[in-house]
Amino acid sequence: MVHIHSVLAKIGPKDKKFGVKARINGTLNITLNLVKQNLQNHRLVLPCLQLLRVYSANSVNSVSLGKNGVVELMFKIIGPFSKKNSGLMKVALDTLAALLKSKTNARRAVDRGYVQVLLTIYVDWHRHDNRHRNMLIRKGILQSLKSVTNIKLGRKAFIDANGMKILYNTSQECLAVRTLDPLVNTSSLIMRKCFPKNRLPLPTIKSSFHFQLPVIPVTGPVAQLYSLPPEVDDVVDESDDNDDIDLEAENETENEDDLDQNLKNYDLISKEPKPLVFEGKVRGPIVVPTAGEEASGNSANLRKGVTVKEGLSPKGDESDKKRPFMDLAKEGIKDNDRTLQQQLGDQNRTVSSVHGLNNDIVKALDRITLQNIPSQTASGFTAGMKKDYSLPLTVVSCTKACPHMATCGNVLFEGRTVQLGKLCCTGVETEDDEEDTESTSSVEQASVEVSDGTTLHDSDLYIEIVKNTKSVPEYSEVAYPDYFGHIPPPFKEPILERPYGVQRTKIAQDIERLIHQNDIIDRVVYDLDNPNYTIPEEGDTLKFNSKFESGNLRKVIQIRKNEYDLILNSDINSNHYHQWFYFEVSGMRPGVAYRFNIINCEKSNSQFNYGMQPLMYSVQEALNARPWWTRVGTDICYYKNHFSRSSVAAGGQKGKSYYTITFTINFPHKDDVCYFAYHYPYTYSTLQMHLQKLESAHNPQQIYFRKDVLCETLSGNSCPLVTITAMPESNYYEHICQFRNRPYVFLSARVHPGETNASWVMKGTLEYLMSNNPTAQSLRECYIFKIVPMLNPDGVINGNHRCSLSGEDLNRQWQSPNPDLHPTIYHAKGLLQYLAAVKRLPLVYCDYHGHSRKKNVFMYGCSIKETVWHTSDNATSCDVVEDAGYKTLPKILSHIAPAFCMSSCSFVVEKSKESTARVVVWREIGVQRSYTMESTLCGCDQGKYKGLQIGTRELEEMGAKFCVGLLRLKRLTSPLEYNMPSSLLDLENDLIESSCKVTSPTTYVLDEDEPRFLEEVDYSAESNDELDVELAENVGDYEPSAQEEVLSDSESSRTYLP
Repeated sequence: MVHIHSVLAKIGPKDKKFGVKARINGTLNITLNLVKQNLQNHRLVLPCLQLLRVYSANSVNSVSLGKNGVVELMFKIIGPFSKKNSGLMKVALDTLAALLKSKTNARRAVDRGYVQVLLTIYVDWHRHDNRHRNMLIRKGILQSLKSVTNIKLGRKAFIDANGMKILYNTSQECLAVRTLDPLVNTSSLIMRKCFPKNRLPLPTIKSSFHFQLPVIPVTGPVAQLYSLPPEVDDVVDESDDNDDIDLEAENETENEDDLDQNLKNYDLISKEPKPLVFEGKVRGPIVVPTAGEEASGNSANLRKGVTVKEGLSPKGDESDKKRPFMDLAKEGIKDNDRTLQQQLGDQNRTVSSVHGLNNDIVKALDRITLQNIPSQTASGFTAGMKKDYSLPLTVVSCTKACPHMATCGNVLFEGRTVQLGKLCCTGVETEDDEEDTESTSSVEQASVEVSDGTTLHDSDLYIEIVKNTKSVPEYSEVAYPDYFGHIPPPFKEPILERPYGVQRTKIAQDIERLIHQNDIIDRVVYDLDNPNYTIPEEGDTLKFNSKFESGNLRKVIQIRKNEYDLILNSDINSNHYHQWFYFEVSGMRPGVAYRFNIINCEKSNSQFNYGMQPLMYSVQEALNARPWWTRVGTDICYYKNHFSRSSVAAGGQKGKSYYTITFTINFPHKDDVCYFAYHYPYTYSTLQMHLQKLESAHNPQQIYFRKDVLCETLSGNSCPLVTITAMPESNYYEHICQFRNRPYVFLSARVHPGETNASWVMKGTLEYLMSNNPTAQSLRECYIFKIVPMLNPDGVINGNHRCSLSGEDLNRQWQSPNPDLHPTIYHAKGLLQYLAAVKRLPLVYCDYHGHSRKKNVFMYGCSIKETVWHTSDNATSCDVVEDAGYKTLPKILSHIAPAFCMSSCSFVVEKSKESTARVVVWREIGVQRSYTMESTLCGCDQGKYKGLQIGTRELEEMGAKFCVGLLRLKRLTSPLEYNMPSSLLDLENDLIESSCKVTSPTTYVLDEDEPRFLEEVDYSAESNDELDVELAENVGDYEPSAQEEVLSDSESSRTYLP
């Protein structure tokens, strides 16, 4: 019998049906009875236990064996420390761990008090195994505890038996020996699983701020939010017993374009993109031309066009009150008329030539105008933009305390009071005058190096613009970094190397909160929900604030002397989307390590786990000639915590947890004022300031620049629409024709407020287009650019992460935008539809985004063939014929832009993304080259910037390189216009192709495309963890979703089409 069982124990694991066959043939009880009858015969019991371990891999067998007393039998074999029979003990523990994965057996073990027994045995082995020769036995005990705590009763029994303190103490004693890491990791996993679920310390998970919508949606999350009775506790579900927790198979709504597992249900062929045909009736909103009929060159018509404008101009005074600039009321309409007369006058031959020319421009470009926008408003804007703000900016406006700013709250604004950051008013540490002078000049020099043209930042203009920026909380403060401005630091910032075991250490400190509760201060030091909270007076307590544009911080709780839990505010009219943060900290002491924990994040992973650092702006540093955001923080990690998410905010799923971003910071100065942000902030007021500075600085004889209002947002802010192209050389017919026949390029950005990097890329694009660079001039001569630089102004202003004030993701509303709830999308789509209707379909549409879980810059495009290739079971039978021109621009960018990565691009159209801008513009409008360009929030892992975190300089460079790519695209698509020899064109194309190392028609990358961590424990696991003993040592810091597991298998074995 010994030999038979030994043979069966060896061949059993090789047969997946072995357990079923054993049960059918009635051999389970034979082996079990042999063990019962021969407990003292270790030579016979050992192979029988090995066979029972194989049997127990089948869940039905486990239940059957459990009914026959196998669990009780195992506890007769395992026991306290002994130098004898350690091999038998190890096999018995492995068998027990497999048996306890059955909930029935786990309940039986809990009912008989075996959780306490296992803990007692573990402590005994821990104390006596001084030389660590029996680590496998100790780990086997932990594996049994891990299995039994998969059920709620097991977790309760573990807590009642003081298991948290036992495992915490033993694991801390094991930290000194690296070979014992598997024990520490498994102990951490058990403790985290058993840590009691807490509710977020909030009265409601809905945003602290509320905005009354003009229309309440009938269905969807916003409708559910409004229909909830006020007495419902939406923070956590009482019915959630945490017993059946998912294994992180989360379907994240990550930025714009991640592969959806429902692709195979997608009807692709029937939805082939078709150019919009104008047949009198056009589906959806159409923008009606307002500039009269097609220009015919008749001078009477030209004069009529001017007369119309002049006739409307007196109404500009009425619209001045609505304009977002304080100077508009001071600008007379006469100035506008005088400017027009200067442009249209016939004082000499040159100006006479321009007379007909500019009116033709008005006829050609003003035809593409906006719906529901009073013409007097546009006229008023034209008048208002004439004020010159191009005064030279001294980057460091003061290097000492600024007494003249002490009254800024009363003097700068006669109406609404707006205050600047406190440090500028109260004084700072300063250096000697000579040092200050030197630093000032050095920063000015640095500023010149960063920007070739006039700087776009003007602090006084920024304050002027902020006055008319409308926010739901009615912010009255201005964040110092936004007022003072940011220049890129003169040094590179490498991706942070992750220290071994940092996450484990952080989690151990969290567990200490439960074990040593008397050490916890638990004091609220900032609370948006309770305006009457008392600000602590103690000198060693930090003070927080986020009541300024784009700020987001809801509540701060002091946990220990130098540790704070931070809670972010939900997007307005929403109960989730917590990721973007921007807040102020003051009252710090240098040389002290402060730990910040942002405890209500929702994404299952983050680049904070892969070297990304948060950003900090020190006012003291800025006043000492270093006005820049810098990457800071050590011991950074992102992990699942013990705060429970309500099913109301988790799509109906119960048992989900929030995630924590934690980092440690040492402040350089005493009593400084510092600002922290998820990424480089870029506010709505900053955009308006930049646009106004660009307009005032450009050469109107060379550059056609016009800023219109696309529409008003829900809260009454204007959504700017920018038009940029080159002025024609003259009013000759051929020049006017070339001007009017230029293809359009339509660009948009910042539909998701938390993706501030998209605005920095857009800033690079705008600056390049308005520059005096000869290439930029060629580009303007090639295209007419229609640009919506901020599609979601309200979300940006109010510190949202993803939504507008409607509580909805605007990038999921492009199919059927509601003019009342999604005005910016409604009008942007209408403008695109109008362009298509008048046969001026854009050559390229690109929507700028940011990506929180990938590195580099890359694009998502649209291709029927590649989508079919991904979804078809028989890819070789795909005979879809398609122009491959959609790949040209990404390939060009991979050749010229160092941050761009072609291998991260994808051209698959997913079912879950059918209502995004990229897909709708491709399918409904008919733009073949319709893209989303994603920029990393972290850094690059290839090319020139490999190993570096991305900064504003690199992001702006990407925006400029995108423009250069468009010019090269024009050369490739229109070689005759450039008189390029075909051989030269082929050579350039070959260079682009050779530089793109692409191995497949599409190179889709998984949501989590990072390598696994060196740390051995799966910190994201909660319960129902079915990992084998051998695998537990090698699991990374996060558990892949079910979708990722499936895809990763297919990725490794995929055969790519040529």
